[in-house]
Amino acid sequence: MSGTTDHTEGYAWGPATGVGSMPGGDAREAAKTVTGSFEGFPYLAELPARGPGADMIGRTAGMLVEMYVHLEPSGWRFGDRPGRDTRRARSWLGEDLDALEEFTQGYTGPLKVQAVGPWTLAAGLELRGGEAALGDPGAVRDLAGSLAEGLRAHLAEVRRRVPGARVVLQLDEPSLTAVLRGQVRTASGYRTYRAVDRQVVEGTLRDVMGAADGPVVVHSCAPDVPFALLRRAGAAGVSFDFSLFTERDEEAIGEAVEGGTQLFAGIVPGTDTVLSDPAGSVMGVRTLWRRLGLNPGTLAESLVITPSCGLAGASPAYARAALAHCARAARSLADNPE
Repeated sequence: MSGTTDHTEGYAWGPATGVGSMPGGDAREAAKTVTGSFEGFPYLAELPARGPGADMIGRTAGMLVEMYVHLEPSGWRFGDRPGRDTRRARSWLGEDLDALEEFTQGYTGPLKVQAVGPWTLAAGLELRGGEAALGDPGAVRDLAGSLAEGLRAHLAEVRRRVPGARVVLQLDEPSLTAVLRGQVRTASGYRTYRAVDRQVVEGTLRDVMGAADGPVVVHSCAPDVPFALLRRAGAAGVSFDFSLFTERDEEAIGEAVEGGTQLFAGIVPGTDTVLSDPAGSVMGVRTLWRRLGLNPGTLAESLVITPSCGLAGASPAYARAALAHCARAARSLADNPE
């Protein structure tokens, strides 16, 4: 596959959206909040507070095809057959899809769904011996293949339930930088897994992105997001925590914008704080655009405004305020890009 940009020519992204997780355990309440906050770019909410199987790793592991996991005291581990933990993960995902379907009747436009990407999944799932799948290249290949099949089925189900939606897949890869740098710890905690070759990382991401027949966005709220690698792998968009952005990222950002990559700029903190005025929240983005010598008129169309990371650790009231703030900040950017 030449890259997901094939699917994005003339693509209309929404001005603002969320990252994924929300506080609490009520799927209908979460879907109502999300669809009410982002009429132009809703997303499938995740509710990790419900417990194992609703967490990021367990939820995506429940999507795998012909690979099954169960929960050990040390974390998620591969097993021989689907057990209670896999069934629970699938049940909660079904509940979330039911709620999303209810609140998106007649909706047309972009709709985002999230899953953990292959490298963070490989770092977070244990083989039978207790070590991460990351340490076994064959296991990583099998996992990536199973994930791609599972995502195909999941995306088809979302399109069936919300037929007017243009589905955007977000792959969550918070461990990607650690995988590239050899910083993921082994089970003992005394060693780290060897750094994975960048071409292998890129190729595996490209293969998994090939499961989507729409645009793919890669999200990481870790420092040093590898923008260029993600673009080469075919990411149509990159979602990142704007507060972790440093001067050494500027060139990569400029190249990404000029190459047509959509930036999902996380400008609103993911945990409770006092929010400034929406226009103030996007001041840093405006400043960056000036420094890079980019046309201010392209700001609103090149950016989607989001929280910096998921909102699972926020209070319900703050989560609602943060989503509303993102929508208002995006409007401010569109109304006054200078």
